[in-house]
Amino acid sequence: MNSFSIRDIENFTGIKAHTLRIWEQRYQLCQPRRKDTNHRIYDGEDLKAFLKIAYLYHHGVKISRIAALSEQERNTLSLAISDQSSDLCLQINDLLSATLHYNAEEFETVISSVIRSHGIEAAIDKVIYPFLERVGILWLTDQMLPAQEHFCSAIIRTKLMVAIDSLPMNYAAADHFLLFQPEGELHEIPLLYVYFMLKKYGKKVTYFGPNVPLRDLDPFLNKSGVTALYSHMVTSSNPQLLHRYIQDLNQQYPSVRIYLSGPKSLLEHNFSDLRVTILTEMNELSQLLA
Repeated sequence: MNSFSIRDIENFTGIKAHTLRIWEQRYQLCQPRRKDTNHRIYDGEDLKAFLKIAYLYHHGVKISRIAALSEQERNTLSLAISDQSSDLCLQINDLLSATLHYNAEEFETVISSVIRSHGIEAAIDKVIYPFLERVGILWLTDQMLPAQEHFCSAIIRTKLMVAIDSLPMNYAAADHFLLFQPEGELHEIPLLYVYFMLKKYGKKVTYFGPNVPLRDLDPFLNKSGVTALYSHMVTSSNPQLLHRYIQDLNQQYPSVRIYLSGPKSLLEHNFSDLRVTILTEMNELSQLLA
């Protein structure tokens, strides 16, 4: 069973721990267990309840009203707000809750509903990508187990592969993209999204996937007519090494366009002396291809 401190609940919900304590005392929102040190301990059901409360509160519902509602009434009101809003925060919270509980059925239901209602592009941009960013932060701060990250990533990967496979490949396209990630880069979901988008816009795509040594590109590039390389990075943290890596790509493949995407914190450094197109937001890819 997962257990969380009040600081964990603060990080999940965006509501200060001091405020949460006041709400507990005034409205009896939940009954946390206590450690020997008298510190509050919350379980997964407590977190799920607080995520729903936080969603309503962040959408302008007064805490006194929230506290007076039953669980079913909170669910009904949350869905009503979600239906009227372009904000998909509720769905992100539902995915988070399903992940923490290893609830594959709930996770699949939420993902499928978002894709049906908004399409795969909006689902990725507005729900899945923000959700994965939160998962990454929680994992880095030891608030999510690696098993939970693998659990949700595997389901999302399957959804993306189905979407990719449903599109025809344009083998006659003038542009031929080779998609890969360098050695040590293992988080491939953003690159799979790029695969989907390129295929949708009629590009020819070859997918090498994660953890590809640079030397392994040569045999294919020498014979395949690739016009563009596209890589997505998540874990590379040294700007000097990244600069050198792009420089090596420039020198080895002078006639091939190079695209690199990843978080702003990684790609905020100056690469203006290099022949590379940097993308730090997923919607920039749509703008580039349109």
